Amino acid sequence: MTTLALERREKFGIGRVLGNSFAVIGRNLGLLIGLAALFSALPAFVLNLLNYRSIDGIEYDDDVIDPMLNTPWVAVVFGLIYFVLALLFQSALVRATIEDLNGKRPALGDCVRTALRSILRTLGVALVVFFAMVLALIAASLAGVAVPVYGAAIVFLALLIPGAMWLLSVSVSVPVLIQERLGVFGSISRSRALTKGSRWSIFGLLLILFVAAMALQFVFGLALGLAFAFTGKLSTPGLIASSIGGTVVSTAVSTLISVAIAVSYVELRRVREGTSVDELAEIFS
Repeated sequence: MTTLALERREKFGIGRVLGNSFAVIGRNLGLLIGLAALFSALPAFVLNLLNYRSIDGIEYDDDVIDPMLNTPWVAVVFGLIYFVLALLFQSALVRATIEDLNGKRPALGDCVRTALRSILRTLGVALVVFFAMVLALIAASLAGVAVPVYGAAIVFLALLIPGAMWLLSVSVSVPVLIQERLGVFGSISRSRALTKGSRWSIFGLLLILFVAAMALQFVFGLALGLAFAFTGKLSTPGLIASSIGGTVVSTAVSTLISVAIAVSYVELRRVREGTSVDELAEIFS
C-alpha cells in the first residue's frame, strides 16, 4: 500500500492542495467563522482602526474614539495580542483541517484546546523564524557599514535565495508541531525534511496565494480610496465600516493561507512517506 501511495503521489500537487483547501473551507465555513471571531476579529479590527486613522491626507471629522487611537501604547499592545492570537488561529485551523480530511467533523472546543495546548511551542517556532530574519538583516546592515556603497546590497542578494529557501523549508513547522507533537527545533527539522524536493512547488503555491491576496486587498483598497475621494474625509461610521471590511479581508486571507499550509503538510507526507490521512489521525487517538 505504501509503494502504491508513493507511485500515485510522486510530486507535490499545487492543484490538489488548492482544491482540498477550498473544499475544507467550504465544508467548515461556520467553524472557521467561529474560530476567526474568537482569535482574529477584535485585534484585527483595532489594528485596522489604527491604520486607517493614520492615513495621510484623510480629514477625520469626529473625535469620539480619538483618545483611544492616539494612545501610543495601543498599537504595541494590540500588535502583540494579534500576534499571539494569530498563532492560536493557525494552530486551530491545522487541527480542523486534519480532522476534516480524515472524514470527521471538526469541533470548535477540540480545535481551541489543541491550539492552547501548543501555544508555547508554536510561539517558540515563530520566534526562531523571527530571530533568523533579524540576524539576516543585521548581517546586511553590518556589511553596509563595512562597504558603504554596495555592501548591504551584496549581502542582501547573497542571502535572498538561501533565505527564501530556508523560509520555505520551515513553512510546515506549525502543522508538524500540532500534528506530531514535536518540540520547537524538532518541528523545524522535521519540516525541513518533509519539504525537501518540494520547495519550489511550495513557492509556487504561496506565490498563487500571495497574488490572490494582493488582488483582494487591491479591490478593497480601491473601494476605500473611492469612498475617500468622494467624501474628502472619514467619519466615525465610515472609519468603523472600513475597519470591519479590512478585518474581513485580512481574516479571509489568513484563513486560506493557514488551511493551505495544513493541507500542504498532509500532501508532503503523502508524497514523501505514503502516509494516509487515517494514519495521521491515529496520533490523536
